[in-house]
Amino acid sequence: MLFDAGRSPGIRADEVSADPVREFYEAHPYPPPVDNLDRARDEWRADPNRARAEHHLFWPDRAYRADLDILVAGCGTWQAAKYAIARPEARVTGIDVSATSIEHTNALKTKHALTNLDVDQRAIENAGGLGRDFDLIVCTGVLHHLADPDAGLRALRSVLKPDGAIYLMVYAPYGRAGVYMIQEYCRRLGVGTSAPEIDALAETLGAMAPDHPLVRLLKGSRDAGDPDALADALLNPRDRAYSVPQLYDVLDRSGLTFGRWYWQAPYLPECGAMATTPHALRLAARPEREQHAAMELWRGTMTAHSVIAHRRDAPRSRPPVTFDDDAWLEYVPLRLPWTRLVEQSLPPGAAGVLINRSHPFRDLVLALGPDDRRLFDRIDGTRAIDDIIGDTHGIRRHAARVLFRKLWCHDQVVFGHLNDRV
Repeated sequence: MLFDAGRSPGIRADEVSADPVREFYEAHPYPPPVDNLDRARDEWRADPNRARAEHHLFWPDRAYRADLDILVAGCGTWQAAKYAIARPEARVTGIDVSATSIEHTNALKTKHALTNLDVDQRAIENAGGLGRDFDLIVCTGVLHHLADPDAGLRALRSVLKPDGAIYLMVYAPYGRAGVYMIQEYCRRLGVGTSAPEIDALAETLGAMAPDHPLVRLLKGSRDAGDPDALADALLNPRDRAYSVPQLYDVLDRSGLTFGRWYWQAPYLPECGAMATTPHALRLAARPEREQHAAMELWRGTMTAHSVIAHRRDAPRSRPPVTFDDDAWLEYVPLRLPWTRLVEQSLPPGAAGVLINRSHPFRDLVLALGPDDRRLFDRIDGTRAIDDIIGDTHGIRRHAARVLFRKLWCHDQVVFGHLNDRV
């Protein structure tokens, strides 16, 4: 796609001249551009169950489909291209307000011959101008930079199919306290975004006390040394954060309903260290929203919230994941790609320990006893739980129910259904 002075049909003249965020990302593209997507392609194609597992993360009640219409809203320099190369049967559209991001995405489209990818320089608020509806909308790290986040989310909801899903990531306030302190510091000093000023800022941050809240974040960041990443975190012209109650509220205002957290274990009182405290049962008795809000406060260091949402009027062919009746026996468990089974240095009586490598909290581990381990080893993405139990002698149904609920709560598995076997 060719652009006249960085514009496309999706960008109005007032958007080009008046949007400081567009100007910021054209000068400081983020995430850092990549030259190729070979690793992403190989990771997805090496595991035949990976695409099915992610599908059921979004839709536990729908059979797997590969030919989805996907919108990556605020696609940055490579996110839409990654979706396209990992899902060759899907039709992917990437939009971004930054001409620099569009240029990098188009370069990856050409390099990898991504015929299933369309790219358009367009503001999220103008998503309706695409004239299409989507099964899945991905908007991660973008909404909190919009002048009117509610308007942006309503625009995305307007192009979401009735049974579609939105994968949304927004900043969280408490874990980013150090970021907001230094943002205010930079505003007070008038720190700009030129290369010399960013270099001077990086040098100044290096002299901070090791117990400053920002230092912990910098140590845990993979791209803290990248000047554009530093600018994105500390010098972005628009940046707001959402607590759990605020995120629920913006979903409500936009005609959306909460589906689940993309990684739910940190928000559940039955997972991790909270489960061993006197408050675990007290928390579990509270409504779901209040549980999640309390867990955010108790953990204290969440830097972002990743949520899966659906239209409030979405049809449902089956109830969501439940263990209250015998429906769970027909679930087909699929391991999530971040699952890792540890077999060394085990606690007494354990036959293995499961961790989710994407969890930032080290207490979210799940020890497996010998019977648990036998059931877990039988998960192959094709057998329903009833079949798995039936082939394993001596394990009671109640024990299996407890295990598979724990696996699901700890983000180790998702569930398909009998009509979704391969």
